[in-house]
Amino acid sequence: MSKKRRVFDIDMPEEETFPAGKVEAKLETKSTFRLKPKRRGPMASAITENAESLKDRAATEAQIRAENDQLAHEYVQRKVDGLIIELLPLDAIVTDKLARDRLAGIDDELAELVTSISEIGLSNPIRVQKAVGGRYELIQGFRRLQAYKALKDSEGGGDRYATIPAVVVADDEALEVLYRKMVDENLVRKDISFAEMAMLALKYAQDAHTDCNDPEKAVTILFKSVGYQKRSYIRGFVGLMDKIGGSIKFPADISRALGLELRKQLDADATLAQKLVMDLAAAGAGRLVEEEAEILRRAAGLDVVVKPTRAKGQGAKTPRQPKTVFTIARPEGVVKCIATAGRLEVRVAKDFSTVDRRKLEQAIQKLLIEIE
Repeated sequence: MSKKRRVFDIDMPEEETFPAGKVEAKLETKSTFRLKPKRRGPMASAITENAESLKDRAATEAQIRAENDQLAHEYVQRKVDGLIIELLPLDAIVTDKLARDRLAGIDDELAELVTSISEIGLSNPIRVQKAVGGRYELIQGFRRLQAYKALKDSEGGGDRYATIPAVVVADDEALEVLYRKMVDENLVRKDISFAEMAMLALKYAQDAHTDCNDPEKAVTILFKSVGYQKRSYIRGFVGLMDKIGGSIKFPADISRALGLELRKQLDADATLAQKLVMDLAAAGAGRLVEEEAEILRRAAGLDVVVKPTRAKGQGAKTPRQPKTVFTIARPEGVVKCIATAGRLEVRVAKDFSTVDRRKLEQAIQKLLIEIE
């Protein structure tokens, strides 16, 4: 039995159609066609969006790089100009390059500086210059550095004061410029003495790394910021310190009038310097500042001012009350002790009112027993 073939009726479209994605071109005239827009698939859209995103990201990254380059350039320039503050370890700072314009000895103001830094911090950073071996050479801020060292050694201050705020200046500055910066900073503080300025001029002339061998020319180089008259006073002290400076115990206490008159007498009498050195040696290393001043005034031909004390019921003059003055280095700072008849004074950057009364009494009792 044979199968019958089925016949289906199919309605064909009158207009010609094209597969999806093909371009339909309909003839409108003999020379023009109307193009139907392409239909984009999901993959093409994703690729286009990704390309645009990458383009935007590249533009953003280029802008960030440009801003970073500008910031880096500004940072380097500010660091060169000394406007960037760094925290440097105290152990990495050395003081070998410059001779200091502050003479060694008692610094009554150091305790005040220690207290100020511990209470309100350091308002003015020190200035250093890079040295070999990862170290830094101190240019400005010797007393601030000493105060930080005292605070570091104090109880509880080890970690807090192990580093100090510092500005690293350019390492190509001339030695003369570095000396000038140190001098000009200390000239702002009015208590620097003529003897200290004169000693710095002498050290500058003796420094093998400078181009100056004449102390009086060194005064002109170092003290350009001061007036002519003051420079002449410094030169007068240069001659004084050059002749007897090694024998003077308290050079910072020599007044301007005494120093200039003493220099005049030394120039007039060639034997006076040797005699003065012998008189100072005879007074002993334990002499007080008043005793040394009397010796110097007598050598200068000036009146020796003595403030005598009178015994009760007597009109006769009695010798001046003896006094002992010395200093002790402590973690909390420099301790200055002054001992006179019936009085013992201890000056240190410490608030003793915060110490327990019983503990303070026991300490005083032990002290009195030890010095009996």
